Amino acid sequence: MENKKVLKSGEFLVAETDPQNVFIPEEFNEEQLMIAQSCRDFLEAEVYPVMADLEKSNRELMKSILKKSGELGLTGIPVPEEFGGFGQSFVTQMLVAEAIGAGYSFSVAYMAHSGIGTLPIVYYGNDYQRQHYVPKLAVAEYIGSYCLTEPGAGSDANAGKTNAVPSEDDKYYILNGQKIWATNAGYADTLIVFAKIENDRVLSAFIVESKYPGVVIGPDEHKMGIKGSSTTQIYFNDVKVPVENLLGKRGEGFRIALNILHMGRIKLGASVLGAAKKAITDSVKYANERKQFGVLISTFGAVKHKLAEQVIKLFSTESAVYRVSKDIDDMMNKLKVDCVDTGRASIEAISHYAVEAAILKVFGSEMLDFVADEAVQIFGGMGYSAEMDVERGYRDSRINRIFEGTNEINRLLVVDTAMKKAMKGDFDLFGKAEALFNELDKITPDEVKEEQYFEEKSRYISNFKKVILVCIHVAVKKFERKLIYEQEILNNIADMMMETYVSESLSLRVARLETMKDDITVYKDILDVNIYDTAEIIRKSACDAIFSFDTDKDNAQVIKAIDILTRVKGINVKAARRRIADKLIEDNSYRF
Repeated sequence: MENKKVLKSGEFLVAETDPQNVFIPEEFNEEQLMIAQSCRDFLEAEVYPVMADLEKSNRELMKSILKKSGELGLTGIPVPEEFGGFGQSFVTQMLVAEAIGAGYSFSVAYMAHSGIGTLPIVYYGNDYQRQHYVPKLAVAEYIGSYCLTEPGAGSDANAGKTNAVPSEDDKYYILNGQKIWATNAGYADTLIVFAKIENDRVLSAFIVESKYPGVVIGPDEHKMGIKGSSTTQIYFNDVKVPVENLLGKRGEGFRIALNILHMGRIKLGASVLGAAKKAITDSVKYANERKQFGVLISTFGAVKHKLAEQVIKLFSTESAVYRVSKDIDDMMNKLKVDCVDTGRASIEAISHYAVEAAILKVFGSEMLDFVADEAVQIFGGMGYSAEMDVERGYRDSRINRIFEGTNEINRLLVVDTAMKKAMKGDFDLFGKAEALFNELDKITPDEVKEEQYFEEKSRYISNFKKVILVCIHVAVKKFERKLIYEQEILNNIADMMMETYVSESLSLRVARLETMKDDITVYKDILDVNIYDTAEIIRKSACDAIFSFDTDKDNAQVIKAIDILTRVKGINVKAARRRIADKLIEDNSYRF
């Protein structure tokens, strides 16, 4: 992959990717696999045996487990070696996020600490801040928390009222305000706090130690799920924050918050993989033990359908997660050549892929919700019992559609960010969309006589992209600057973009697997069903968007093109799903 072209964020809409230029999970090296196994071993030894106690809001227990993970080096995976960490690649960081993601509320505490609680200082801190705080955070001597949301400022973070005023001697900022939904705050040592300095219109960021006088930590919130995670309100009453604890530049807080959210979103896309794999393994083990009408329920076609759908959605999501993870690694290496500050180069590389981060956040969280829900259904009445892990997994999964910006916000970001990047000249979205629209009358049913398997899939995916481009062109032409207010239409386009990116990632992965495995029949089954289902999702989303416009003479031609471009060859989905389920049932755990 030496000559790999690194696509810009959103560029997948107008570019083709060579399968040899993508990274797939089957390529993890021995060291990466050992790190991931260490994470899984830690969950088995330290987390699962005490989950019931953790869910009683036992702050000290969660803190002690976090510190144990730090002693083993798990919290230092993303931290550069010069600050006491292991400086692992972004792909490895994502693999760790996946492995820890099976840890229920511990995974939330861990990710909050090692991610948004530590990395803002790694990425934006000055030399003093990095040297003073990061080594302690890297080994969990200090526990970190992130304080952005306020009672009146959720998705609109810049509406926050928390204020900082320079002291008369200019040695401190006097901080006043309130934060809510602060993960780990019940036992955190350092808080990343966002506030406006004086009458600034935009936020600044500060490193605040919880021991500072005037910092008041509220009791843990009672939540639907992730009950073991400490989530509190924090009050700042005339807190004196040393001026050297201003993180980044004055007024840079909003940019810091947005970029850290990009990181949080993409890592959430990895953590849900671990939770989903555990839920699927729990599902098939139960199906292989539970008998009804004298036979195992794993022999029932309806149950096999559920198991197969769990696998298809997870395997597809995983393909997209590690595809973009390697793209980020490549972008990091590229930016570090030109940037003296490697921390800022790292976060710029992550934030560069804002479109894909939003895609993975939405798609991954909704995938996990589906998998967790089906796990409960496979367990039947027992799935509703608090005795079973799937009950906890079901409750815990729901927060992911709210975390790191709601899925509603992120769906809008998928489209808006891609279009803004195109306007900046990152790639030619609008030119290609207009050219395609102007030749709609030339779009006719494909007449393919001889076509290889992956050529066919590539053609389908290319056609899906054409549908997206046509819809974007028509929507922009119709609404111009007012398109931002047409959220339903933007959601239609976002759904098409997400499904297409994931399907393409899956197709590229399976194409790679053909060169690595003797028999990839079951993986082709996964791809076949995915493409078959995606075509219908694309068709409906596109038609929903177009039919939302005022009826005009162009609609009939556009709808005809959509129908043609979303036609795919019929497959025996029942047989394909049964083969997928049979492998899962035979393995008795997720081993795809």
